[in-house]
Amino acid sequence: MTTEKIRDRARQYWLLARFDKPIGILILLWPALWALWVASDGKPDVLVLTVFCLGVVLMRAAGCVINDYADRDFDPHVQRTKQRPIAAGKVTPKEALVVFVVLCLIAFGLVLLLNIYTILLSFVAAFLAASYPFMKRFTQLPQAYLGIAFGWAVPMAFTAQTNAIPLVAWVMYLAVVLWALVYDTMYAMVDKDDDLKIGIKSTAILFGDYDRQIMAVLQLVIVGLLIAVGLMIAAGWAYFAGLAVAACLFVYQQTLIFNRDKVLCFKAFVNNNWFGVSVFVGLAVDYGLR
Repeated sequence: MTTEKIRDRARQYWLLARFDKPIGILILLWPALWALWVASDGKPDVLVLTVFCLGVVLMRAAGCVINDYADRDFDPHVQRTKQRPIAAGKVTPKEALVVFVVLCLIAFGLVLLLNIYTILLSFVAAFLAASYPFMKRFTQLPQAYLGIAFGWAVPMAFTAQTNAIPLVAWVMYLAVVLWALVYDTMYAMVDKDDDLKIGIKSTAILFGDYDRQIMAVLQLVIVGLLIAVGLMIAAGWAYFAGLAVAACLFVYQQTLIFNRDKVLCFKAFVNNNWFGVSVFVGLAVDYGLR
């Protein structure tokens, strides 16, 4: 194989893993960092922090690969996804499975550096990541399943840092599950027309004309749960200030999706990165002031 061909394969695998689109990494990373900061009282173990940061990158990539493998018959019919490597015929399904396995094995190798409790939870994480892409065939709530998968980093962070999962971890986990349900519904609103044509299920379709209202209620619940987290950890003004900024971002997102314009719905989805940033900055400053 020539150098040019090797570069082309590497580029196609890079695109397959969506390393060119880091938004997915970021919205998966922030909840893991929230959890690590709370579990460690603002002083996470360097090894644990490194493993989680690298693990998030690898598992998000693995999730994208298996998602494209699962959707290989659907993606060519969707405007936004028809140029993805498998859909465009630039990567074979077999190649994609090999890339998925390699990414998972590297991630598992990192997890082996942590305690046994976290290692056991990693098997749940792997199952959730591998099974999520197939949920849109069987349930109207694949976005909720994504939240369950993405949020699993929260209990894992607590076990890695403290070898236990306290109540505050489960409250935060529920907030993250609902948050992912909201932002992935915004994402699904972009593909709603195509999904209806090819028979893919989503909460954007399930919620119908009440999508904005349902998401608004969920956003209120998310903020309420994060307030509860703050009270449980005796957080100071900095955390609640960060949460106030995050709540304002939710309001902004509602203005973006008001007319269900596809471009603005996608913008609302991307804006959730700043929601994660706001909560984390609030936490980091709060613990830094203690």
